[in-house]
Amino acid sequence: MEQTEKKAAVADETAEMAASINTTDEAQGTPTEEAPATEDATTAEAPATEETAIDSTEQQLRDALADAEEKVAAEHDRYLRQLAEFENYRKRTLKEKSELILNGSANLMTAVLPVLDDMDRALDALTKTDDAAACCEGFKLIASKFRTTLEQNGLKQIEAIGQPFDTDFHEAIAMMPATDDAQKGHVMDCVQAGYKLNDKVLRHAKVVVCE
Repeated sequence: MEQTEKKAAVADETAEMAASINTTDEAQGTPTEEAPATEDATTAEAPATEETAIDSTEQQLRDALADAEEKVAAEHDRYLRQLAEFENYRKRTLKEKSELILNGSANLMTAVLPVLDDMDRALDALTKTDDAAACCEGFKLIASKFRTTLEQNGLKQIEAIGQPFDTDFHEAIAMMPATDDAQKGHVMDCVQAGYKLNDKVLRHAKVVVCE
């Protein structure tokens, strides 16, 4: 009898505990079945956000590519313009250089014409006079005028006699013994005059040097 009563008491306590648990769950309203719905909503929102980000990145890349293509086209156009300008400049320079080579001596020829006129008059005078001294003096004046004209156009005679021998300006054609040490290595005589044009040697002076 006692065991039967104990079993009945345990059964009653178990029933009361079960009833108490059910009552607590109903009062708290545990959302045991709503969780899967929330997870589905979060999963649905994630792909949409990723697609938006991808579309935005693609648009930025398209814009950047369009800007780059526009800049390349502008630079190509500028390059073609500069190339055309350089080609025109090159042709113009070649033409000017050719004209300078052909007509570069025009100024000199114009300056020499008065001297040529004087020479013609002097030659004409030779046929009308026997005064050799006067003719000689006239030709000296013409030669002096001709030399001055050339000097005005940049031609200068190279100094030789008494100058130290310089291979940049002199060409030794003979050697002679020096009478003293001061004459050694100096030019004692000039066989043919040398000339330079604007500091550029046109012809070396042919000289005799003391040794």
